[in-house]
Amino acid sequence: MRIYKEFLFEAAHFLPSAPAGHPNSRVHGHSFRVRVSIDGTPDDETGLVMNLEDVERAIGAAREALDHRFLNEVEGLAVPTLERITIWLWDRLHNRLPGLAEIEVARDSCHEGCVYRGPQPRLAAE
Repeated sequence: MRIYKEFLFEAAHFLPSAPAGHPNSRVHGHSFRVRVSIDGTPDDETGLVMNLEDVERAIGAAREALDHRFLNEVEGLAVPTLERITIWLWDRLHNRLPGLAEIEVARDSCHEGCVYRGPQPRLAAE
């Protein structure tokens, strides 16, 4: 079973890799939507995979670090692409949310987003 909690944040950024003159090379802002998904089996006693209030507490500090910020200045987000934001969130949440399955970061007004399911396991060398 999969549960999720969503949160919104507003932030500004620019993409250092964008070509000169491209709109993304200039500072601009977005409304972001984040979905944090957790897999698990409902507890026999509570009926819950995880209490969503606990999920809310876990994501609160991450939201605070991103909301109404200039993302290029957030430690670890000098190049704040959707891909890097999802990895940044995973790195901050995977130890706090057992069963973390995926994180989606979307810019709904642009009809785009990124889904991250955590680092891929490395295969043993043959």
